[in-house]
Amino acid sequence: MQSTVTPTHCPYCALQCGMNLTPAPDGTVEVSERADFPVNRGALCGKGRTAAAVLAPGVRLTSPLVRDEGGTLVPASWDEALDRIAAELGRTRAEYGPDALGVFGGGGLTNEKAYTLGKFARVVLGTSQIDYNGRFCMSSAAAAGIKAFGLDRGLPFPLEDIPKSGCVILVGSNLAETMPPSLRFFTELRENGGTLIVIDPRRTKTAEQADLHLAPRPGTDLALALGLLHLVIAEGRVDEEYVRERTAGWEDARAAAMAHWPEYVERITGVSVPQLRQTVRMFCEPESAMVLTARGPEQQSKGTDTVGAWINLCLATGRAGRPLSGYGCLTGQGNGQGGREHGQKADQLPGYRKLDDPAARAHVAEVWGVDPDSLPGPGRSAYELLDALGTDIRSLLLMASNPVVSAPRAAHVEERIRSLDFLAVCDVVLSETAALADVVLPVTQWAEETGTTTNLEGRVLLRRRAVTPPDGIRSDLEVLHELAARLGVEKGFPTDPEEVFEELRRASAGGAADYSGITYRRLAEEDGVFWPCPAEGPEGSEGVEAPGGRSSVTPGSGVPTHGLPARPAPGEPAGSDDAAGGPGAQGHAPGRPVVTTDGPVRVHPGTPRLFLDRFATPDGRARFVPVSHRAIAEEPDDEYPVLLTTGRVVAQYQSGAQTRRVAELNAAAPGPFVELHPRLAARLGAAEGDPVAVVSRRGRAVAPARITDAIRPDTVFMPFHWPGEGRANTLTNPALDPTSRMPEFKACAVRLETVEG
Repeated sequence: MQSTVTPTHCPYCALQCGMNLTPAPDGTVEVSERADFPVNRGALCGKGRTAAAVLAPGVRLTSPLVRDEGGTLVPASWDEALDRIAAELGRTRAEYGPDALGVFGGGGLTNEKAYTLGKFARVVLGTSQIDYNGRFCMSSAAAAGIKAFGLDRGLPFPLEDIPKSGCVILVGSNLAETMPPSLRFFTELRENGGTLIVIDPRRTKTAEQADLHLAPRPGTDLALALGLLHLVIAEGRVDEEYVRERTAGWEDARAAAMAHWPEYVERITGVSVPQLRQTVRMFCEPESAMVLTARGPEQQSKGTDTVGAWINLCLATGRAGRPLSGYGCLTGQGNGQGGREHGQKADQLPGYRKLDDPAARAHVAEVWGVDPDSLPGPGRSAYELLDALGTDIRSLLLMASNPVVSAPRAAHVEERIRSLDFLAVCDVVLSETAALADVVLPVTQWAEETGTTTNLEGRVLLRRRAVTPPDGIRSDLEVLHELAARLGVEKGFPTDPEEVFEELRRASAGGAADYSGITYRRLAEEDGVFWPCPAEGPEGSEGVEAPGGRSSVTPGSGVPTHGLPARPAPGEPAGSDDAAGGPGAQGHAPGRPVVTTDGPVRVHPGTPRLFLDRFATPDGRARFVPVSHRAIAEEPDDEYPVLLTTGRVVAQYQSGAQTRRVAELNAAAPGPFVELHPRLAARLGAAEGDPVAVVSRRGRAVAPARITDAIRPDTVFMPFHWPGEGRANTLTNPALDPTSRMPEFKACAVRLETVEG
């Protein structure tokens, strides 16, 4: 085992905090602070500090498992396991056609693995049926961002801009528990004289830090945003010059907002008119302000419209595309951003290209060496894919996801998974989903492999291999290489992650998420590189080695700059220092000059700040999208009179498949609970710690009561990290947003029952 210190990144949330790993003589791995990385500046949460615990052989899988004739998973050789997977996938395709094969990925896969998984599905299997659990993360924000700005990136500015802003509205995020190291940016905001407004039905640890906390009824964030915009208009706070010069569609959006007068919004949301007016005043009076959303407003059957309403508020007040201002989304999963940019989403090709775009298909097909007509079209979204298991989809290859715990209407999803003809799972641990598989392949994890991820800022990062994996473990890239060969595709699936990344660069070149100017060498030398980062070079040269790495795109080839202005000729000014963060901040926007380095070769610096010159639309203007309030898919009634909302706790992560195997984290958060207001508990006759049943139209979950006045009396909360009797997603509603196909995790009707014993 190596004994050197390896700088790398945490495997969990989208902050991708920097950390150092040092192997110890006893085989354990020490995690230590890495103060030089700007996102976390050395701070780590409990999950990050204990991340190496999952590397232990007693915690993780160390051998392939194959289900025997008696129905038991037993150890097997790699050849036996891979042969069986290839045979079953081949049989299904021959008998039912390629779309009877499903592929389900995860937001924790590196960019290289996400890219290869999408290529494998479309080139080797020929199936359109691929999606990933990131669909459940920020797809509504992505859809709204593309509608408004022409481009989706979680944050269009670095986290370091937040403390310099005048006001931040944080909608539906409890980042004090979901990504604790980020809280310091908001603490610094207030120390610098800025204000923080938190919108959440619960008085969370994050809300306790706010200057103003609004507690709307779950599912009413759309009405709240419209009510605020109504007041902005009525109080004469619209930035008319900005709206005229940098936007389109204002009149229709204005008319829609004016139908949501404050008293009407108060009745819908429970937020008082004085609080609405105070919010508008706090947001509009500073020179700069931001709105940041998370899963609260996004995981709704109207999530795209809800995020669109918050974007409209930013546009009307001139807060987007200006220094220290704008709309952003706090991505959840570790590589939720990169995971959807490079092809494991049902409708996308690498570079954030659309699968139904002929030019995109032609470009990617050329990189892959296949006929564009051979690529399948868009497939089902994540929940729709899971719902089709066992009927239209007969066999499934699943990587880095645990839908038995994490999917909405989870009991139904578990039933569909059990009905498959064949299930193969690649994972680090025997998750609840892996336990149902016919074949389980143990794969390398974050510290045992090199690869890139893209954090919530759009910052592409290099995770470095720090330890040697145990015998019997292979990487996901090796798995896909071996399966492709067994299914008749001998070439095109390398196992070296840097070789894959070089191909990804070519495939992404000219796309919205252009990585072509990023190399492993640059990532090793810098604190990550923000996309878009097109390759650059002098006219007429090819493959020029530039400081920081080689270019894989013909320099001077006119790589598109995402609908933004052409770059100035050499010698024109490159933009000046400004309030957005110091030297070159303005020059980092797409369409500005690249940095000149040794000789004639030009290296693009990456794009920390988007939209400072123009938006990524054909005319450079942002688009207002008119939206109106509508109810959630399932409102409370006499039979189910209470609203359930779900979320996370600080010591567990996502479905808990890994964190539930760490003793320190389990001690801090040992199991599920039902959070309810004292008045609701009194009506039910429940005391602290009593088992309470929460019942929806989809099922029943039981967990101990946690009684607190930090939640609305008409709402209960459950964390979703646990399987079994306390599985919160047994209850949740799979009603889908019509645009993003995001399920409505955040609001459904339930009733409460006492439980004997």
